[in-house]
Amino acid sequence: MGILGFEPRSKACFRKGFFHCLLTQPSITGGPYSSQVILYPLTVWESLTFIKVFVRKFNNKAVLGDKKMITLDGSYGEGGGALVRTALALSTLTGKSFTVNNIRAGRPKPGLKAQHLTAINALKQICKAETNEVLLGTTELTFKPGKIKSGRYDIDIGTAGSITLLLQSLILPAMFAPGPITLTVIGGTCGKWQASVDYLQNILSPILQRFAKIELKILKRGYYPKGGGKIELKIRPILNLQEASFWEELQLKFPKFNLQSSGDLQQIRGVVNVSEELAEKEVGERISLAAERFLKKYEVPVNIRVEYAKALSIGGEVILWSVNGDSYENGRKAGDALVEPRKSSEQIGKEAAEELSNQIDQNFGIDKFAADMLIHFMALLPGSIITSEISNHLKTNIYVTEKFLPVGFKIEKNSVSISSL
Repeated sequence: MGILGFEPRSKACFRKGFFHCLLTQPSITGGPYSSQVILYPLTVWESLTFIKVFVRKFNNKAVLGDKKMITLDGSYGEGGGALVRTALALSTLTGKSFTVNNIRAGRPKPGLKAQHLTAINALKQICKAETNEVLLGTTELTFKPGKIKSGRYDIDIGTAGSITLLLQSLILPAMFAPGPITLTVIGGTCGKWQASVDYLQNILSPILQRFAKIELKILKRGYYPKGGGKIELKIRPILNLQEASFWEELQLKFPKFNLQSSGDLQQIRGVVNVSEELAEKEVGERISLAAERFLKKYEVPVNIRVEYAKALSIGGEVILWSVNGDSYENGRKAGDALVEPRKSSEQIGKEAAEELSNQIDQNFGIDKFAADMLIHFMALLPGSIITSEISNHLKTNIYVTEKFLPVGFKIEKNSVSISSL
């Protein structure tokens, strides 16, 4: 059935407030193009209500209603895994299916890795998604999402694959589920070329609290190569995606992104987490002390917690972040470094402190890692951010987001904003 429009029945009826609502429906005579027009009389009140519903459904259609298969080129930009992770999140949110080829074509070993494969299998549980056969190394994916369900889900990557990278596919749709979602995930809690679970907990989650109540607990550390780390993520949605008024309420109730400057530095916090085998040499304390010495120039409190963990592999990480206030718009900046062989504790502490210091000294709202991960969230609440660097990851996420949502991004130097809707 399709809506053709509204018309007054007569001038007299128009003055009295009566309208016809013209609807089309398939004709009883059959045929693919045959239809009949039905005229329904409506009062002004009924007409206004009908129009409101129609506009709402039209707005939803722009986001949710178009079921045409979206095609993505996995070699776009740097040709990494960010494209697949972002597509999975947005597909599940919007209900739009997609197909992607050349997955991770820009990497030495193309195709799906363990954390991508695990995210896909998790979404098969969470939203009854359908896919082609996917295995490690698969370079083509067709993904057809269903409706997301609340509940508890246990996920095991099976390697030291990044827990945080996997969650990039799940957090966005989970924030708008019909009820609470609890994810228990086993895998790597930190590693090279990834944001750690501590970054997710202390830098990204505070920004995302505008959408839902998010609580992340780190239950066990997991270092390369064996992994075995464990986290529990509880998400309590504020809005339900399946409600007809979802897109209207989203714009009215939640603050738009305005991460353009950090404000005055109030304090510096941090966590040094290392495997318990390194306790005898006081590796954690030495890392912390080196970082504190470097950061004392800011003349603000520096609080770095040292944690020794029982883990399957020897390893660790230090992550430091700035605190500039409790508002959503006081973005945090971070610096980190991994515990690695042939690198002294003092070098590790100083490396993380230098990275944080470089970002504190620049006048922007958030660091480049948060900017990368916020693009598809930002599309829901159009605003602007200023970041330290416009990375290829960020550009890739814009490419994907514009495929799924009716938005257009604008980049000017280090500023990113929504230019069109």
